[in-house]
Amino acid sequence: MGKLHSFQFITLNGFLNDPNGDISWHRHGTEENQFANNSMQSGTTLLFGRKTYEMMASYWPTPLAAENSPEVAQKMNIAKKIVFSRTLKQAGWENTLIANDAVEEMKRLKETSDGNFTLLGSGTILTLFAAAGLIDQYMVMIDPVAIGAGSAVFGGIPQPLNLELTNVQSFKSGVVLLSYRPLQEV
Repeated sequence: MGKLHSFQFITLNGFLNDPNGDISWHRHGTEENQFANNSMQSGTTLLFGRKTYEMMASYWPTPLAAENSPEVAQKMNIAKKIVFSRTLKQAGWENTLIANDAVEEMKRLKETSDGNFTLLGSGTILTLFAAAGLIDQYMVMIDPVAIGAGSAVFGGIPQPLNLELTNVQSFKSGVVLLSYRPLQEV
């Protein structure tokens, strides 16, 4: 059975982005870049909602990405990718498939695969998968910055999400990575 991991970076006060979708507040230095490179395991399928996909697809295939983060850019571009969208008709980024029904498709993928899946950003899809109990590991990178408004991580989740802390990693930039798994009821 496949495993689903989620990875988000958020502000100190829990926002994925500002009201305009901006994430320029995110601190991604040398250590964070090395973490991203090490995290890009061969065979992992990357998952996105449409907005995150469009943002990623507009950056990673570019010469600027290859210059700034050559190893990560190469791995992002060759990785298998799925974008969950009801409106996107065509995916121009290499190795990308489009799926309509995110929850049902993810259930099917987990049941029929032995591989790993990583959801990057994609707050709406994160909330859907969390509410359906599909996520095996949550990784939340917290930047030491607060903004006034934006899209809240787990915005609109219909019931409490009880998690158990499994790891903490600090970076010199002040960014902290928290890893959680769903709390197993006894």
